[in-house]
Amino acid sequence: MAVDGGDESELYPIAILIDELKNEDIQLRLNSIRRLSTIAVALGAERTRCELVPFLNDSIDDEDEVLLAMAEELGKFVAHVGGAQHAACLIPPLETLCTIEEASVRERAVASFNEVAAALSADHLLTHFVPLVKRLATADWFTSRISACSLFTVAYPRVPPATRSELRATFKVLCRDDTPMVRRAASSALGGFAGVLERELLKTEVMPLFVALASDEQDSVRLLAVENCVALGRLLPPEDAQAAVLPATRSAASDKSWRVRYVVAEQFVVLCDALGPQVTHSELVPAFVKLLRDNEPEVRTAAAFQVTGVCERLTGVSESQGGEGVSGPELQVVLSQLLPCVQELCADASQHVRAAIASVIMGLAPVLGKAHTISSLLPLVLVLLRDEYPEVRLNVIARLHAVNSVIGVELLAQSLLPAVVQLAEDRQWRVRLAIIEYVPLLAQQLGVELFDAELSKLCTAWLADCVSTIREVAIANLKKLIAVFGVEWAQQRLLPEVASARPGSAYHKRMTALLTARLLAETLPAEVLASSLLPLTLELAKDPVPNIRFNAAKTLGALVPALVRGGQAAAVQSRVKPALTALLGDPDTDVQFYATQALELVQN
Repeated sequence: MAVDGGDESELYPIAILIDELKNEDIQLRLNSIRRLSTIAVALGAERTRCELVPFLNDSIDDEDEVLLAMAEELGKFVAHVGGAQHAACLIPPLETLCTIEEASVRERAVASFNEVAAALSADHLLTHFVPLVKRLATADWFTSRISACSLFTVAYPRVPPATRSELRATFKVLCRDDTPMVRRAASSALGGFAGVLERELLKTEVMPLFVALASDEQDSVRLLAVENCVALGRLLPPEDAQAAVLPATRSAASDKSWRVRYVVAEQFVVLCDALGPQVTHSELVPAFVKLLRDNEPEVRTAAAFQVTGVCERLTGVSESQGGEGVSGPELQVVLSQLLPCVQELCADASQHVRAAIASVIMGLAPVLGKAHTISSLLPLVLVLLRDEYPEVRLNVIARLHAVNSVIGVELLAQSLLPAVVQLAEDRQWRVRLAIIEYVPLLAQQLGVELFDAELSKLCTAWLADCVSTIREVAIANLKKLIAVFGVEWAQQRLLPEVASARPGSAYHKRMTALLTARLLAETLPAEVLASSLLPLTLELAKDPVPNIRFNAAKTLGALVPALVRGGQAAAVQSRVKPALTALLGDPDTDVQFYATQALELVQN
């Protein structure tokens, strides 16, 4: 395969790419495969069909990484071979790739095949693609049959009734294949195939296949029945779904294999949506309770993540609504059947189960309403906030706002605030970080008096934390708190602590003070900057440590625009400029550099 004609200088790089397709170095071959589109454009549509595609078909005995890239590129090749009328020439190399033992190559080849099939005309689909599907479905090697399972959906809606009947018969054979991996692939494709079938055929042809696969001897096949329950639950009328899909759901929820039960637990909310609220209330709650009390911690973990979603489906109340919750039989189901399970999960021996329930338990507050949240939920939240495992505490903190909106500020201050204050000094810095990030929201709900009494000192204490990330986030928090409580509050509560940093204080305290001044330059009025933060920065510009001095120069550069805009230009000329001029003669080059930058701002 050679490149001829045209400007040699333009075609030389293409010739190199073509040569690299045959190179012994896998990386060169891989790079060339990823640029197949460039080669195809240079060769033209006819030569791509007649030379490049056959060459690729002959080159499939290669490393899996190269074949994966080839399978991906061939899906984009319809335009390069001359459009839909010539797209059938891509079938041979993709068919060969569908037989490869490596699953990722086959999956990518099938995805590309579906893209090519979508571009084929109805005639070409019938004459080229349908025979290919039959060849793969009846091949001796199981990898071909696995690939065939995912190709029915794209072809079925566009072929005549007689061919549709043949495709359905072929798919049935695959669903009963002797090889478990083929049955697994057929089960995985069943939901999509059912979506394109005629509705009258769902009960007569799809349901028997579904029932057989749902009771397969291999758990790897049975666990995929859960996804099919969801798909068929949405396709079938409610009465048919309840009669056919519900027994399979109940069976899967009590399956002897924990992997099947795990998938049911993981998909439970989706199953509730597919089967409807009435079936959820009457039939699915007992199955869910069993999953929450399963012997395997992995199953309990997956079920715990679904608790809030299931309760919302039962009551029709979502976290975004808040309010007083609901009353009646729906709430009684939650209180009598699900809440005891939640209590057990909060004391579970597995830390992963506790972390899972901690991440969703706050969402129950809007469902339960204020009274039940105070009596039943808050004690559990406090237990989780004291858990020895940091991930549990973090998950609770991340969702505290859901409880605040239900119980109100006074009860928040009485019940949860002491625990929050305790966690603010937690030995795990990530827990302290989560509390810091939660403080601005808490400030809005508590109001200035309660905040000053309980949390104000913590906010300034975090500025001296031993972990730099905590100090950085605490500085950013100050800006948010000033937006909530105003400048006057900042002058009284925050700025005195920031301004207490002096050349003799700890290094990180001096650095934090400079970073705080830099961040608040755009937030505070110019007169406040000139009276509190500017004197501090000028004093630290004479610090014996060069890092402090050049950060002071950077901070002065940040203060200058804010001072000028606020009518403090005289202070810039009389106080800032002399300090920066003095720093120009500093023995440290970094100090000189940042002083020069700041001085340019002054002069401009």
